[in-house]
Amino acid sequence: MSIPVELPELAQTMARYRFAYLLTGTDHGAPHAVAVSPVLQAGVLTIQGVGRRTGKNLAARPEVGLVWPPADAAGYSLIVDGTASVVGEQIQIQPTRAVLHRSAPSPEPAAPGACGSDCKEITL
Repeated sequence: MSIPVELPELAQTMARYRFAYLLTGTDHGAPHAVAVSPVLQAGVLTIQGVGRRTGKNLAARPEVGLVWPPADAAGYSLIVDGTASVVGEQIQIQPTRAVLHRSAPSPEPAAPGACGSDCKEITL
């Protein structure tokens, strides 16, 4: 299930969550996760502070994922993909894709190539 949402609605959606996990890729291909509190400013997600390992990962692989876990088991996770850069002591992420996702099966079968779970696409 896909429901387009404009970029200004991403900030409203983020406000429903307490924190996110920033996922970067290590040299060995494993994910590195850190808890963060991103802020959306002028279409860019900004995170204060850059850890040593996160900074190293971003220098080599700027593609990142952010996952805001749901407050309860029946809720949606907010997942945002993007391209990150380190600017001073900040991480700045240009979102490229966002989706609200939960693993509960949808009452309708998924279309070919569509998410098999209960997903709501957010267009950026």
